[in-house]
Amino acid sequence: MSQSEATADRQAAEAVVRHHAALATTLDTLTNHLVEAAGCGDDAEAMRARDELVRWLHAELLPHAHAEEAALYPAAAALAEGKLLVDGMLGEHKAIVGLVSELAGLTRAVPAAAAARALAALFAVHLDKENHLVVPLLVGAADVSLAGLLAGMHDLLGEATPAAGGGCGGGSCGCGGDAPAGAGAAPVLSIDPRLDVRDLPHGQRHATVLAALDGLRAGNALVLVAPHAPRPLLAEIDQRYGGAVTTEWLQDGPQVWQIRLSRTLTPS
Repeated sequence: MSQSEATADRQAAEAVVRHHAALATTLDTLTNHLVEAAGCGDDAEAMRARDELVRWLHAELLPHAHAEEAALYPAAAALAEGKLLVDGMLGEHKAIVGLVSELAGLTRAVPAAAAARALAALFAVHLDKENHLVVPLLVGAADVSLAGLLAGMHDLLGEATPAAGGGCGGGSCGCGGDAPAGAGAAPVLSIDPRLDVRDLPHGQRHATVLAALDGLRAGNALVLVAPHAPRPLLAEIDQRYGGAVTTEWLQDGPQVWQIRLSRTLTPS
C-alpha cells in the first residue's frame, strides 16, 4: 500500500470515528430529554421526546447500521481475525433494532425512558468496539482499502470535518484559559492513541507531551487532549522537531481541544 493510500485510509477511518461521536452525542441528548421529562412526571412531553428520538433513530442511526453491514462488515468478516468479531457486531445490530422497535411501541413515559437508556448504553459499547476493533482491523489489512469501501457512503461518514484552529481567552501561560476540570467531554475522534493532559499540573504538560513525541516512531501519531488551545506548546514542538511533526486540529473547544500530532517519515 502506498503512502497516499495509507493516508486516505487513515482519513476515512477518522471520518467514521468522528461520525460515531456525532451520532452518540445526538443519541445522548435526545435520550436525556426523554429521561428528564419522565422524571418530572410530564408524560405528554416524554411522549413528544420519544417520538423525536424514534424519528431520529429511523432517519440516522438505523441507516448508519445498515451501511456498516453493507460496506464494512463483509470486508472485516473476510479476514480470519474478524469473522467472530463481525458475528458479534451483527448480533448487537439486531439488539439495537429490537430496542428501537420496543421504544416505538411504548406509550408510558418511564418504560420509554428505560428503553432509551438501554439503547444508548448498548450503542456506546457497540461504537467503542467499532472504533477500536473493526476500524483498526480494516486499516491494518494490506489488501483492504477502507477509503474505497467508504467512497460515497454518507451514512458512514456524515459531514463532520476537523475543526480549524482558533484563539481562546487569557491564561497563566499564554496558551489560553483552562476549562473547569471535567467541564467538557473528549469524544474519540481518531484511531490514534490519546495523550490527555487535562489532569496534569500545568507545569508538567509540555514536558510530558515532548517526551511522548520523542518516543513516537516515524509514521505514527498521537492525539493531544488539552483544556485550552496549546499554541505555545505547538510552537515549542515546531521549534524542536521542525517539519518532522505535523499537526491536525480535530476539536477546537470550547471546553476541550484535540490535536493530532504525527511524526512524519521524513522532515517536510
